[in-house]
Amino acid sequence: MAIELAAVYRDLHAHPELSFQEHRTAGIVADHLGSLGYAVTTGIAGTGVVGVLQRGAGPTVLLRADMDALPVLEETGLDYASTARGIDADGMDVPLMHACGHDVHVTCMLGAAEELAAADDWSGTLVVLFQPAEEWGGGAERMVADGLFDRVPVPDVVLGQHVAPFPAGFAGLHAGVAMAAADSIDITLHGEGGHGSRPETTVDPVYLAANVVARLQGIVAREIAPADAAVVTVGQLHAGTKNNIIPPSARLGLSVRTLDAAVREKVLAGIERIARAESAASAAPAEPDFDYVERFPLTVNEPAATARTRAALQAALGEGSVIDPGPVAGSEDVGVLATAAGAPLVYWFLGGFDPARFADLRETGRMPEDVPSNHSPHFAPLIEPTLSTGVRALVAAAREWLG
Repeated sequence: MAIELAAVYRDLHAHPELSFQEHRTAGIVADHLGSLGYAVTTGIAGTGVVGVLQRGAGPTVLLRADMDALPVLEETGLDYASTARGIDADGMDVPLMHACGHDVHVTCMLGAAEELAAADDWSGTLVVLFQPAEEWGGGAERMVADGLFDRVPVPDVVLGQHVAPFPAGFAGLHAGVAMAAADSIDITLHGEGGHGSRPETTVDPVYLAANVVARLQGIVAREIAPADAAVVTVGQLHAGTKNNIIPPSARLGLSVRTLDAAVREKVLAGIERIARAESAASAAPAEPDFDYVERFPLTVNEPAATARTRAALQAALGEGSVIDPGPVAGSEDVGVLATAAGAPLVYWFLGGFDPARFADLRETGRMPEDVPSNHSPHFAPLIEPTLSTGVRALVAAAREWLG
């Protein structure tokens, strides 16, 4: 293989870019794909890149990798750790880190693209798609809206992988609902401001917000069946400027995770109902405002396609190397691509950490607590065998579906 996987990975890790700002990464991707003979389309949804390699009649297979990083201050201590900073969508100067492993995804995809381009024993059409803004939650949707499947062939299957905190050398694949739906909601609660010494002349949005936060916890505890899964987290509460001033409004920032479409609708309806009811109970001058800032659909692996791909991964990675992690509470927007194409999705997890740290997993059934999760400032995948396994998995899955 001409591409030096470790060198590319270290470079990408040291130069992270925020959602829809992946210009340097997109340039590296486009240049490499072009050198391999792919027909390259750039600028889809701003920074999206797609390479197409056609080898006559046969199925069309789409491989997908995401490119964006997170506003996280890296604390890994690696000699290739990021020191980069950027300006986020709100105009704030923030630290940048590949804290979710998208640098792994890009590197593995470039390696797979090279290996498949060098092989002459398959037929069909290979589409390698490098997506912006998965973390923002709108990258896949923006690419589709920007005419993705008018510009490149419509696939018969969509395949992809995500590095995760379990043993390197392994893959995790679950049929059906594999990842949760996620909704990020900003709620603005309206009050009437005034002096802190005269609360009777005001409608206090801080008190209102506190009641909403407390009441929201009852949705999962008392409205969702024990057999169903849901998470309602209030991650932000902003109000006021001074201790003796009752402000005119308060803002809550919520993150919601669900694994079933009906449960999702019930939870979201409950959130709006509670915010409106508590506003009415406080005699608020206006109903609350709801802004759904991020929306990830359920990630659903089509069962038959999953079984077929599982066999290919098992053959490539070795007996016992493909496990079933069950549904995961994390979220992804890769399913948007499959839905838009009318194609089955198969999306698996790629182990990225030292297997020795998981020695007790079989006995206890519990993940070790010292392995950092995605989005942690300590998230540092093992370079090998993570990268070579990721390339092997992508190549094996693509070959299974190509002619």
